[in-house]
Amino acid sequence: MRAILTDLDRTLLRSDKSISQYTQDVLQKCHDKGILIFAASARPLRAIWEYNDLVGFDAITATNGAVVSLPGKLLETGIPCKCGEKILSDILRSPDIFLSIETSKGLYSNRDIPIWKPIVYDKFPKMPEDIILYKILVSSQQKALYDNIETVLTDDVYYTIADNMLIQIMNKEASKWNGIKQMLSHFNISPTDAVYFGDDNDDIEPIKNCGLGVAVSNSIPAVLDVADRIVDSNDLDGVAKWIEKYLL
Repeated sequence: MRAILTDLDRTLLRSDKSISQYTQDVLQKCHDKGILIFAASARPLRAIWEYNDLVGFDAITATNGAVVSLPGKLLETGIPCKCGEKILSDILRSPDIFLSIETSKGLYSNRDIPIWKPIVYDKFPKMPEDIILYKILVSSQQKALYDNIETVLTDDVYYTIADNMLIQIMNKEASKWNGIKQMLSHFNISPTDAVYFGDDNDDIEPIKNCGLGVAVSNSIPAVLDVADRIVDSNDLDGVAKWIEKYLL
């Protein structure tokens, strides 16, 4: 394998959002051996830099593929703002909506979220000015939102559900797999020469399409079903253990 591709939350990161010293040491040995290490995450780029300082990723796919950070280059794929406004207008007809948008100028939300530190914004569905709209994030206590979400989408977007509760809406061209293909292409690496580690819905496509797809044991059932290998959970450093045993 020439490249290691890994999701972050609930995969490489422990539940307390840390990367163990053991995992850091294993990944450093991969660097020393010339194996490239890529991150592929739903997190925005700003929430990945602290881990980049520990691991030294060779490239990063962020915001479910809406942003790809390559050496000396940043690729961005957004939702047209007019489409975003139409989607938000329909979503806001439902009660009890918790709404955020991830943009080129940061996170905007209709409520304060202390852990995320968003810009609290009260003008939805109107978009903030001069932004690239990377992703719409929405959740609710009302089941109807999840049952009807497909009816509010425009033709150029798709959605996934993370943690069985957070709806993520992105441009159809902005997917983890598309971001991964761009990273691999930049380094002239075939997907068959890469191993991918993941745990959630947006990890299924890369798990299926890389040379080897590996699920941590705490993955959702749909990921466990398609993985070539299943390793220990994120809290037991399953990713690093597999790398040390089979790549080092």
